[in-house]
Amino acid sequence: MDVFEDDGDYGAFERVLAEALEREPGVRLLGYCLMPNHWHLVLWPRRDGELSEFMRWLTVTHTQRWHAHRHTAGTGPVYQGRFKSFPIQQDEHLLTVLRYVERNAKRADMVRQAERWRWGSLWRWENRRKAVGRDPELPTISGWPVSRPRSWRQTVNAVLSKTETDLVLRSIKRGAPYGGKGWTGRTAQRLGIESSLNPIGRPRNDVAV
Repeated sequence: MDVFEDDGDYGAFERVLAEALEREPGVRLLGYCLMPNHWHLVLWPRRDGELSEFMRWLTVTHTQRWHAHRHTAGTGPVYQGRFKSFPIQQDEHLLTVLRYVERNAKRADMVRQAERWRWGSLWRWENRRKAVGRDPELPTISGWPVSRPRSWRQTVNAVLSKTETDLVLRSIKRGAPYGGKGWTGRTAQRLGIESSLNPIGRPRNDVAV
């Protein structure tokens, strides 16, 4: 289902996102991209529990306002199930995920250049010196824990390798930590999500007689 049907829908979500960041100042927004039927956020919380509360308020508030605008209150949820998330190592792996997120619209052939997609953090970065980039109703983009490459726009527009894309998609689908092998194993163990790293395959079909 399309969540965003026009510019007003996209703008309304950005305003809710900005409010959520003000309510939970411990959660920092590093990048985002809004697409017609889904969205990606790269978030950097300071403490345990902040991410869940942030996402709960964001999705509940956006759902309420979405239904109120359409006069469809009580007709069903906009979001089904819990949001998907995965931890990211703060090195080149974070840059890869940000590239994946910020080039979403280009990958879907909605724009020729990723920075032309109005509803994302790359457009915000490219237009940061303009008045529209300082709109108080827009969500604040925080500084990154890694250095942004000088040729970031060109980097985002470059195609990700199949290996990079497959690993990011695996983390999105399974919630597996995304990073170097050693860091990934330690993080999965610390968070109790070792099963997210298991190979995907057919389950055993043992028969007890």
